[in-house]
Formats: sequence, structure tokens, C-alpha cells
Amino acid sequence: MPLLIKNGRVLDPASGTDAMLDVLIDGGKILELRKQITATGSMQVIDAAGLIVAPGLIDMHTHLREPGQEYKETIHTGARAAAAGGFTSIACMPNTSPVNDNASVTNFIMHQARTEACVNVYPVGALTMGLKGEALAEYGDMKEAGIVALSDDGKTVKSAEVMRRCLEYAKTFSLPVICHCEDADLAARGMMHEGIVSTRLGMRGIAPAAEELIVAREIALAEWVGHPVHIAHVSTSGSVRIIREAKARGVAVTAETAPHYFTLTDDAVASFDTATKVNPPLRTQQDLDAIRQGLKDGTLDVIASDHAPHSSLEKDVEFDHAAFGMIGLETSLSLTLSLVSEGVLTLMQAFEKYTVNPARILNLSKGRIQAGGDGDITIIDTQAEYVMDRGRLFSKSSNSPFIGRHLKGRAAYSIVAGSIIYPFAD
Repeated sequence: MPLLIKNGRVLDPASGTDAMLDVLIDGGKILELRKQITATGSMQVIDAAGLIVAPGLIDMHTHLREPGQEYKETIHTGARAAAAGGFTSIACMPNTSPVNDNASVTNFIMHQARTEACVNVYPVGALTMGLKGEALAEYGDMKEAGIVALSDDGKTVKSAEVMRRCLEYAKTFSLPVICHCEDADLAARGMMHEGIVSTRLGMRGIAPAAEELIVAREIALAEWVGHPVHIAHVSTSGSVRIIREAKARGVAVTAETAPHYFTLTDDAVASFDTATKVNPPLRTQQDLDAIRQGLKDGTLDVIASDHAPHSSLEKDVEFDHAAFGMIGLETSLSLTLSLVSEGVLTLMQAFEKYTVNPARILNLSKGRIQAGGDGDITIIDTQAEYVMDRGRLFSKSSNSPFIGRHLKGRAAYSIVAGSIIYPFAD
């Protein structure tokens, strides 16, 4: 059935469109967008008056845990969490069990996505076998099976020589490389940011240099090999500076941050809430301010959730023994809209970070509203206010420091290929 979205404010960063337009979708594609499309009896109609109509949001960094850790999350539950958060496409990291380092695992994820997911799921393949940083995985086989990028996320390829070979091999298949930047020796046994707060709490810290050394290394290798790198979950002011300087001299580098890095500082760890234990860790106010500036001036191209679900088995323990990570698919949009309300970003800039930019980096034909394009749309109520309720999460896990927090702005509808997937029919 054709879907007509009427009376909404269409915001499309790819074209710079910001206008009151109607959008008609049929057969999974956008047929038309113009003022005053007349509805017929055969159409399903959404009245988007007072709402933002944006390209379907893309989260290019999420962990779905399937295969192997389905007690934390599955492709089905992760996709529902994504849809509730306004995302119509997600890219899932390879640190599953077994690792997505071969076509068989990629094929399994693709099959599960087709049968279980309500959103588009794009697997990211491992750079090295078993994420061990040694033997390179079979990039060609995985690309044929469906991967859109490569990463050893959760780990850094320790050897610069191996990382160079990864980039050269990735270049052969035109696959973007997503880099987890952490010097394992410097970060070893660290629990949080190394600084005044860690000293006061008596916790072993992770120095900003642990991230910044590898950011600089990956950029140098990308420049030498001539293949782009994407820096994941940037958390420090030094990393922002290094990336900004690299871009200024023409290096093909892009970067992302996650909402918790522009929302929380290491002061939040003083509560000993294990949901605040993330990797890289929450940093200082100076770092938070630099992240915000990096988003504003375009140094940081993407906002990604780094959705990392864990069960109570991993989180309801002493801080030292808790797993790193927090969920983010259902809070990312609201937290990002807070940057708009504070004047850090415009609405157009905010949606650019979730649409055209990740689509461009991952080479996806998504992230824009245009005639003939995919009918993936997110309709957003920027004024909706709510309290984040643990009992209303769609993720299997609830490891979020934003539980109980008053938030503003959320998805009213998530639409994939012209079908309303959220609100859920069930």
C-alpha cells in the first residue's frame, strides 16, 4: 500500500532541503516529494504536522551479540531497539562468538537479519582472524557475503606492520576500515579515565595517550597506503586535534563519537554505577567540550551509539570486574537533540551525522530523501518529553546510565522501505 507523509518539515542534509513537503512512498521507493500531494483512498496517510521528516537514521556502530551471546542481545531485539530509537539501518560489529571473520558467520548474520530484523542490518567483518591482530581475515569472501566495512572493534591491531597489510588488503576490495584506537599496554587494567577523579576514587586509569597514539598511527598508515580510515568512538581532545590536523592536510580520515562522550564526564563514575564503565572511558569536561566543538566544525563526521548490551551477569558486579559498555540505540537521538537545544548543532548538522555522512562512509545507498531513493524515513517529534524507563526498553539489556533521566525528542515513526516498523504493531 502506498504511504503518504503529509504536512511535515522535510530535513535532508544531502540536498540541503528544509521545507514543508509531502512525501509519497510506494514499492519501497520514494515516488515523489512536493507540496500538497493529494491523498487517495488506497493510501496509508501519516499526518506529520509539527514533526521533522528526515532520512532514515543510520547507526554505523552497534553490537548485536548474535551469534554466541544471545542472552545479552539478538539481531531481533537489537533491531527493535534501533527502530524505537529512530534508526532504520545499523552496522553491527564483528566481536561475536564466533567472530565474524569468515563468510559463514557473515552469511548467518545476513540470514538472521532477513528473517528476524525489522531494520536494515549491515555486518562489519573482522580485520584479523579471531580479532587476534595476526592473520588477516578473508575480506573478499566476506564482502561477497555482505559485509560493508572492516574492524577489529574492541581491540586494536597491535602490530603496525599487520595494520598496514590490513589497509592494503582492504584497499583491494574498497572496504572502509573502522579503527578501535587503544594502546593495550598503556590502557592495561585501566577502569576509567586517568586523572583527578580516578586518583580520588583509587581506580587505575586509562591515559588519553592510549587513544591518541593509535589515532595518530592509523592516520599515518592511511596516508601512506592511500586508503581511508574511520576512527571509532573518539573520546579525547587530543584525538580531535589530531584528526582535525590530518583532515586539513588532505588525509582521507573520518571519525565518530558517541553520545555519552558529549553528555557525561568522568565525574559520573564517582557513583560507581557500572553502566558508566565504557571503553574508551568517559573523559574530562575539557574533552567533552572538544568533542562538541569537533562535531560543530565537522572534524567528527558521525554520531554512533556504540550500543554495547550486557546482562546483569556482567554489570551487577564490582566495578573492577564489570564489563565495559553501555546500550545507546534508544537514547542516542534524544541526547543528540540536546546539542541542538543548547545551540551546539543545528538540526541540519545533527541529522547529517546520522544520515548522509555514515551512508557515504559505508557506501550505502541510504541517508537521503529523493525521488527514486529508498523509502527509509524517520519522523521525529523534537518536543516529546519522557523519562527513560527501564521497563520500556526494547533491548534485552538495560546497562544505561540514562535510566530515569528526563529526555526530550524522540522518534514518532520509523519507516523502512515504505513500511511503518515503529510504533510496533504488537
